[in-house]
Amino acid sequence: MAEGFILADEPRLFDRLEAQPSDSLLALIGLAKADTRPEKIDVGVGVYRDAAGGTPILRCVKAAEKILLETQETKSYLGSEGDARFTELIKPIVFGGQGARDDRIVGVQTPGGCGALRLGAELIRASGGGTRIYVGQPTWPNHTPLIGAAGVEMADYPYYDKTTRTVLFDHMMEALGAARPGDVVLVHGCCHNPTGADLDLNQWRELADLIAARGLVPYVDLAYQGLGNGLEDDAAGTRLVVEAAEQALVAQSCDKNFGLYRERTGALFIKASSTDQARVTFGNLIGLARTMWSMPPDHGAAIVRTVLETPELEADWRAELKEMLARIRGLRARLAAFDPRLAYIDEQNGMFSMLPLSPEAVVELRASHGIYMANSGRFNVAGLSDENVDYFARAVVAKLPEADRG
Repeated sequence: MAEGFILADEPRLFDRLEAQPSDSLLALIGLAKADTRPEKIDVGVGVYRDAAGGTPILRCVKAAEKILLETQETKSYLGSEGDARFTELIKPIVFGGQGARDDRIVGVQTPGGCGALRLGAELIRASGGGTRIYVGQPTWPNHTPLIGAAGVEMADYPYYDKTTRTVLFDHMMEALGAARPGDVVLVHGCCHNPTGADLDLNQWRELADLIAARGLVPYVDLAYQGLGNGLEDDAAGTRLVVEAAEQALVAQSCDKNFGLYRERTGALFIKASSTDQARVTFGNLIGLARTMWSMPPDHGAAIVRTVLETPELEADWRAELKEMLARIRGLRARLAAFDPRLAYIDEQNGMFSMLPLSPEAVVELRASHGIYMANSGRFNVAGLSDENVDYFARAVVAKLPEADRG
């Protein structure tokens, strides 16, 4: 650039940027990686691990990739909706047979559950009307920044008491009872992250009744289907609230139940009030997706499509998913049996639970035992190996607050 066009004291473009706080969970992953102690335990990162502590590629995924290697003829663009067949095959898994036939429900492939959540938030913002999104507390750490960055108004509702380890259902319903018609309620479909404390089926029914009575819009984050109590049971609450509502959103992810973490494979489904409105909504989804990622990555969706289109691979996927579920349930049972103060863990579901530990106690566990978990006490049950469960439990119990020591 010619000299003299910019004054010497004028800040240049990137000079105006301010330093950003680091993501606490990403920082935790870095700390765990840097720790050279052989006994260290990383239960901060949200990935499934097998008995030996590895994160395996599923057999069905390997087989599907081999099929794709031998048969895939092009890497050409698929379009902003992604792999339409993938979305079609996922739809009955999420909504059941009746829901799969509902033309008011439309979906597009997204870059993982995160992409689905953000696309849904963008659709809500584009819809206008001053809609608020109610978010339970505590929730997955990225929910609020991921959705809030779309520019929608957000409001909290109480969900879980870390001290008593109970769902604050009455408080939740009271808060949602003040929501305006058209407001959105973000709920975890199953395996509540970060607490592991799910609503029971009767509570889901009450929530569905409230949603229907007040004209609310459920926004279900379904990231762990199959890892709580099985594919069908884990979808039951989602189906209840979607059926009760005139309009709904469901952000679905295959990252956990297919082990496709780095492939970022998900879908956003929208239930509209009519088939005509569903077509309009679908067009808006395509337009919004085009402005964000243009077209989602294909490989993960192609894997899932291949698995679900191949009967023997689908059967193997369901078998592997049951094996993963059994391992998680077994780990929960072992932790609960170690000490009565951990008994509540076996009553919860999915990969995560929350320990009643102070941030100071979490830091002490990190320093003295090489145990890495979020400062909130959120830990990944599935991050434990068969060999370190007792080591983890013993260290944790020693740090429980006095009120929990009996």
